[in-house]
Amino acid sequence: MAIVEISVAPLGTGEGGVSRYVAACVELVKASGLNYELTPMGTVIEGEIDELFPLLQRMHEAPFGMAAQRVSTLIKLDDRRDGAAHDLKGKVAVVEDRMKTHPNG
Repeated sequence: MAIVEISVAPLGTGEGGVSRYVAACVELVKASGLNYELTPMGTVIEGEIDELFPLLQRMHEAPFGMAAQRVSTLIKLDDRRDGAAHDLKGKVAVVEDRMKTHPNG
């Protein structure tokens, strides 16, 4: 399973905010059925690579369908294949557990 963080931002729209574009992208994620988490700076999604890449492309294309002329998309991908548990909640839990047992690092 892979985890990806994506941030899609239209440029030069003449609008002060981008929330309507973000909402359109998040609706695509919702429709995919994949587990995700919306954050203030992007959306984190977990799934198999063959599910994620087509979704990422649709998300990148969404602002163009809303009359944007330029789109900047940042993608960070963590693809772990060694069999260890690797999901949104698990990654956070491991760090939180480490902080409890080793408070100074």
